[in-house]
Amino acid sequence: MKKCLVAVLGALAAVFLGAQTAVAASAPPLTQLKVLKVASPSCGVENIEDGQTQTRCDHSGPNITIYVLEVGYGREPHVDLDGFEINGTRTPVCAFKNGNLTSCNPGDKTVGYLYAFDMAGKQEGTFSFSNTSMNAPNNTLSTQLYIK
Repeated sequence: MKKCLVAVLGALAAVFLGAQTAVAASAPPLTQLKVLKVASPSCGVENIEDGQTQTRCDHSGPNITIYVLEVGYGREPHVDLDGFEINGTRTPVCAFKNGNLTSCNPGDKTVGYLYAFDMAGKQEGTFSFSNTSMNAPNNTLSTQLYIK
């Protein structure tokens, strides 16, 4: 009886005192996928422009890294180079008041991910990246770039 009374009083106190409840927002859908940069010892870092279909520089050689920005939350990316899977890492990115995407500090809101993919000794080929949103509208975005 005492436990029941405590529970009822606790519920009433929450109603009358305006207790706050935490509400989690759903993950935002994917809104952008973009190859940002390609880096190699032979060319350094090449920035990739919107609409660019291949690298301007001839990156051929070992140690080529491709950087992809994903804005929103995807389920599971599919990544390949000429149909062969390649490995990579992902780092969360956060937006600040000025709107720039930057690396996250504890407590910052993650808005997407920066991926870094190693071409694993391959010297050229078509890089493809696609992902589907975790939530509605469950859209799939993709991008590709020929690395020369």
